[in-house]
Amino acid sequence: MALRSAGSGKVSRDAVHHPLFARCYARISVNAETRLGMGGVRDRLLAGLSGRVIEIGAGNGLNFAHYPSAVSEVVAIEPERLLRKLAVESALRAGVPVDVVPGAAEALPVKSEAFDAVVLSLVLCSVRDVPRALGEVRRVLRPGGVVRFFEHGRGGGRAMLLTQRALDRTVWPLVSGGCHVSRDPVAALREAGFELGPHRRVMMPEKGPVLPSSYCVLGTAWRPTEEQPG
Repeated sequence: MALRSAGSGKVSRDAVHHPLFARCYARISVNAETRLGMGGVRDRLLAGLSGRVIEIGAGNGLNFAHYPSAVSEVVAIEPERLLRKLAVESALRAGVPVDVVPGAAEALPVKSEAFDAVVLSLVLCSVRDVPRALGEVRRVLRPGGVVRFFEHGRGGGRAMLLTQRALDRTVWPLVSGGCHVSRDPVAALREAGFELGPHRRVMMPEKGPVLPSSYCVLGTAWRPTEEQPG
């Protein structure tokens, strides 16, 4: 079971409620596993992980089948009720122990420095407070622990960036469960004090039309073993 504590604040069992988007996302994400190559991306994202892992914003649990056997436990945080229900069903089929837990990225209901790795998979685009969420990532990750991330964000030329910003100010968050397309996940991790490791651009879909949400990044970061006094 997860090591639960008060964390940095209390959250409701349904910190996020987007039932229509959740239903659409569940269908689209399953199709993307093969048609868009997301299954291969998940393999690369999680390869080599071991020990205790916390996955933040687990969605419908499609990552669970890709965790290597060296992972002793996954604590999967998912705030949306329908997606959490689907994640529980995915956890029952996983090859490693998975505990699906309600909660929000900005107030993780687990103890500090309890995990060897954190997985961020298409979640920073939709959290309400990115710096606070990444502060929670640092809190729950042991010094020297690894962050694996696959996120989408800003990309392309000036015209695309202007389009992304316009969408974020208007319709995109409303129709996409709070998602934003012009955030910069790599810069956010760096500003939160993580050491950036190898990371590379991934276009989704790899072949086909370039969308405002196509610009993804797959990579690794670490919590420093020696923290600077703040």
